[in-house]
Amino acid sequence: MEQMKGTTVLAVHQDGRVAIGGDGQVTLGDTVIKAGATKVRRLHGGRVLAGFAGSTADAITLFERFDKKLDTFGGNLTRAAVELSKEWRTDKYLRRLEAMLLVADAERLLMLTGNGDVLEPEGGVSGVGSGAGYAVAAARALLDATELSPAEVVRLALGVAAEICIYTNSQIEVIELEQEASK
Repeated sequence: MEQMKGTTVLAVHQDGRVAIGGDGQVTLGDTVIKAGATKVRRLHGGRVLAGFAGSTADAITLFERFDKKLDTFGGNLTRAAVELSKEWRTDKYLRRLEAMLLVADAERLLMLTGNGDVLEPEGGVSGVGSGAGYAVAAARALLDATELSPAEVVRLALGVAAEICIYTNSQIEVIELEQEASK
């Protein structure tokens, strides 16, 4: 699967605990435009976390559409993801959007692409963007070797990616699923 260039977003889902984080770098070609962008957010009253790689305007459009799908389907993450992906793939306007999304609730973590993919990664770790491979590898190693929380794993793994990937910086934002919101 082709990764988006210019960012790294990582999600870790473990035992009903979820964290998602992203670096802050925005690039245009080989130029850094902004160092502190926000690429992760809470949706559906804080019960769903989402992050993106790709065009900011396209991602915001997808976040808004996904939040509406969550409302339509009573917060059912999988159903909302499938419906958004079908629309994304078939709608003439949405088809042109260049972004990838990670979405998660207390039960599952999903990756959505413009090709109509709704993927649930094994091991509860997924990443999108140019530094995703580095971040995912670091997160898996940390999960296997430590007792760190998902948020700690995300922060440390994104730090590893920032040291390796030129499109990823160390201005990392991590959000967690509030335990009371997931009940």
